[in-house]
Amino acid sequence: MSSVATRLRAEAEALTGGLAPLLVAAEHLANSALPGAHGRRRSGSGAEFWQFRPAEANDAVARIDWRRSGRGDDVFVRETEWQAVRAVSLWVDDGVAMTYSGGRDRPTKAARARLLAMALALVLLRGGERVGLALPDFAPRSGRGQAERLAQALTATAGTQEHVAPDLDSTPSGGHAVLFSDFLGDPDMVHSALRVAAGRNLRGILVQVLDPVEEAFPFDGRTRFESMSGHLSFETLRAGDLRAAYRDRLAARKDLLAELARQAGWRFTTLHTDRPAAAGLSWLYHALAEGRRR
Repeated sequence: MSSVATRLRAEAEALTGGLAPLLVAAEHLANSALPGAHGRRRSGSGAEFWQFRPAEANDAVARIDWRRSGRGDDVFVRETEWQAVRAVSLWVDDGVAMTYSGGRDRPTKAARARLLAMALALVLLRGGERVGLALPDFAPRSGRGQAERLAQALTATAGTQEHVAPDLDSTPSGGHAVLFSDFLGDPDMVHSALRVAAGRNLRGILVQVLDPVEEAFPFDGRTRFESMSGHLSFETLRAGDLRAAYRDRLAARKDLLAELARQAGWRFTTLHTDRPAAAGLSWLYHALAEGRRR
């Protein structure tokens, strides 16, 4: 590559503020985790053929495909594809706490959350779904242009608070929402968001993103703990003595989040920055599919 081309490329990437790297990484993740995934491949009342399946006891006789059933002894129903386009709003916690990484070989929690959110958006947009952010003036829309706007917004976000509360007031009623955070702040923020979701008939997923250090608490001896914002600090001479109590509190927090999600008709999962992102994306995609069928 010539020096002029190299300079122009560097200038372009500088102007986009990292937009290209996020899109490229998300495209790669989406293609590797869910090749050929179709955002609307679900049974429904549309006109487009999807699949044959064995007939069940509660299926109406009118739904039986006699031509397909005539090829053997089994009776099959012809299913069509769900045509209604779904509106999905994504929210990624941009609090300072999300900038934590316990190892140089791992991404920060924020970087992993943005990658998963962007890759999920790409998969949904390819299937004709509408995707937006849980932000004012960022309603779910379809198309490649929306993917670029999402990447720009996700790259640009950088909060100053330790933990940020999800805001679902601008999300479309009756849609879906996927919230990415470590959810280690005040749980009342989550509770309040889910109350808003219930009032707007929103279904969704709470996605807790953690670094493995936050799970294991491998500290021992004299240790100084500081919040990512630097506003809180704590020093102990026997960090190992705190391990059991810390793990118990983390387990209790997960149980609380799972219960809040269950009560709201949502799903909850914990994903870790040292695990393959592809597995997390696949789980999210299929969890959304299950949520839509309910």
